[in-house]
Amino acid sequence: MSKKKTTVVSGFVVAIVLLLLNVLVALRIIDEYTSQVLTIAGINVIIALGLNLISGFTGQLALGHAGFMAVGAYTTAALMMKLNIHVFPAIIGGALMAAIFGFLIGLPTLRLRGDYLAIVTLGFGEIIRVVMINLPDLTGGPAGLKGIPTYTTNFFWRPVVSFALVYFVLAFVVVLLSNLLRSSHGKAIISIREDEIAANAMGINVFYYKIFSFTVSAFIGGLGGALYAPFFGYLSPNMFNFQKSVEFLIIVVLGGMGNLTGTVLAGIGLTYLQEVLRFLKDYRLVIYPLILIVVMIFQPSGIMGLFGNREFSLATLINKLNSERPTQEKSSDKAGEVQ
Repeated sequence: MSKKKTTVVSGFVVAIVLLLLNVLVALRIIDEYTSQVLTIAGINVIIALGLNLISGFTGQLALGHAGFMAVGAYTTAALMMKLNIHVFPAIIGGALMAAIFGFLIGLPTLRLRGDYLAIVTLGFGEIIRVVMINLPDLTGGPAGLKGIPTYTTNFFWRPVVSFALVYFVLAFVVVLLSNLLRSSHGKAIISIREDEIAANAMGINVFYYKIFSFTVSAFIGGLGGALYAPFFGYLSPNMFNFQKSVEFLIIVVLGGMGNLTGTVLAGIGLTYLQEVLRFLKDYRLVIYPLILIVVMIFQPSGIMGLFGNREFSLATLINKLNSERPTQEKSSDKAGEVQ
């Protein structure tokens, strides 16, 4: 099967799966609680995918992605509440604002390496949270921002619309990153992770690609935050603390650094684990660090390391099934001739 046909079939399969899931949510076969958990999981996966681009694929440890999430969320809320902009352009505006912050922060900080970059990005995340606390007119201050318009005012369709939009954006982000990483830009980004000095010696503009990946990563983080604001209808600075950044890092590490499939699986799994352990109250926060310690000791390559760190690909699966079909037909024809 040609590459174009494979792409069309893959897109059709993804569309059918998303449509089926939304029908199940609309019919309440997937109940409202489960759909809300799945929606939160989708947002977490989107932000973790952005973090994976800079930390997993580019090899630059960042610890402040909750800051980009906060920028995207509060910008979207401000555009909707102060300027009466529709939710969809407001979401794009929030993501673009986070990308601008990512670019401006990346210019001075990405000349640093290792622990220094991690400390600077951690400081950025905390600075954003403190700024949100001290701008009560814009952000509601410590009490938070209330009354953010949701995706729809219709109570019946609200979980359906939020679920559909989040998973449409998730599919878009996966396709975007997958195509980026297969391109020449993606190869350059991965080469920086493998050996920055060698990449520089080969003529790759290391600083440019660091800035590029950091900006795209910030855009995706802001996009997740922008989806977060109208879903909850309420924002508080404490939602975007250091612990939130660590949660995204754990998702990336557990799934496998530099693996998109693992990030998706780990993001959904850990979000559900939080809900299952909710009866433990604050003690459930101990589970995350324990998971991180166990994974780093026994499986540092993450859960996808058990499968050779391979990515799941619909295109590869379709081509494999398509190549096996003629073989089966030929064997049946030969069996008929023998008879």
